[in-house]
Amino acid sequence: MKRLRFSRRSTFSRSLFLFVALLFASLVTSYMVVLNFVVMPSLQQFNKVLAYEVRTLMTEKMVLQDGTSVRVSPALRKKIYNELGITFYAHSAAMEEGLNWAKEYDFLSEHMSEYIGGKASVHLELGREYPILWLTSYLAPDIWVRVPLTEIGQNQFSLVFRYTLTIFLTIFAGVWLYIRYQNKPLLELEYHAGEVGKGVILSPMQEKGATEVRAAIRSFNHMAAGIKTLENDRTVLMAGVSHDLRTPLTRIRLATEMMSPEDSYLAESINKDIEECDAIIGQFMSYLKTGQEMDMEFCDLNAILMEAVNSESNVIGEIETALEPGSMIVNGNPLAIKRAITNMIVNAYRYGNGWIKVSSGKTEDSVWFQVEDDGAGIKEEDIHRLFQPFVQGEKARSNKGTGLGLAIIRRIVDAHEGSIEIHKSERGGFAIRALLPLKEKED
Repeated sequence: MKRLRFSRRSTFSRSLFLFVALLFASLVTSYMVVLNFVVMPSLQQFNKVLAYEVRTLMTEKMVLQDGTSVRVSPALRKKIYNELGITFYAHSAAMEEGLNWAKEYDFLSEHMSEYIGGKASVHLELGREYPILWLTSYLAPDIWVRVPLTEIGQNQFSLVFRYTLTIFLTIFAGVWLYIRYQNKPLLELEYHAGEVGKGVILSPMQEKGATEVRAAIRSFNHMAAGIKTLENDRTVLMAGVSHDLRTPLTRIRLATEMMSPEDSYLAESINKDIEECDAIIGQFMSYLKTGQEMDMEFCDLNAILMEAVNSESNVIGEIETALEPGSMIVNGNPLAIKRAITNMIVNAYRYGNGWIKVSSGKTEDSVWFQVEDDGAGIKEEDIHRLFQPFVQGEKARSNKGTGLGLAIIRRIVDAHEGSIEIHKSERGGFAIRALLPLKEKED
């Protein structure tokens, strides 16, 4: 089963990007709303109160609600300073105390100037346990007022950031799992469609997922069932035709055995044609059966190669071998693999000039077997066409055959999730290599 692919063109990545973009936009919108309708009004109110306090405490008289003026004694003013934590510094002392690290905020300075009734400059020092506000105004240009904002702890901002990050990651993980769950049936549908393309009809898919996905799976199951029915009907039809053709061939063979010795040369020619017809019928049946669902098992590829080589060498002569040392375990159908190797050897014998070499090897993720001959080879533009059923090369057209040999090999290799490579042999002839996925036996 394939895993979800994180490609920018996939539905998974596009949906995930859309959710993340919307989530980020909502967070930014929420931040702007809180900043403009909660934080800024509160900050303006704080500036207004602070401006009133500074203006009151830095003058000798305080105006009451009814408009009367009251002189503020130094002792009372000092007590208020101590209660609020307000301290006063000259410019040089303020620089040493932390003003040097403070940053001026224009909008705070503008608001403070408006509330205090004259020019003011507001700096904010961050990086301590709590922010420090530094203020100087026209009331005392050489004096800096230090106001600790103890109610606003620095850790509160980091706490808000952690909460926001946690919420973002939680939503992101939830969206990831949701999209993954929604796309899983599509991956299964893709896998089943690929198997149908290889000629393997799997069991019907379970209908799950969204309504549209369920409808697609239902239609696919119906299509796969129809294809399987057609395959079965074709196999039954060909089996019937094969039986009907082989029956008269058998009667002809029996008739040749009853011919007189004087006609033995004629009987021999007739029997040869009968055997050729029977081989063609068998190849048709083999092509129809190949690619159907196979029983897979762990088997040694080298052992299958040697079995096929020994069997064919008794008929066609010596076959050179160069097999990978040791065993090469594949998960496949031994009979089907042997049939593919046998077809390769037969093709090499039929279209070569006598030299045949069978070899094997392995890479990091696959094993391969190869058959070479010393024939004329084929043109590069004809390679893809020759794997189609009933297609033969230029030299093969002069021989009697069905053009199904390479097509059968391709179907067998496809059923094993492998691939085929074609190139020139070491003697300039035709070389065909089949690569199968490497499997290891589990203990």
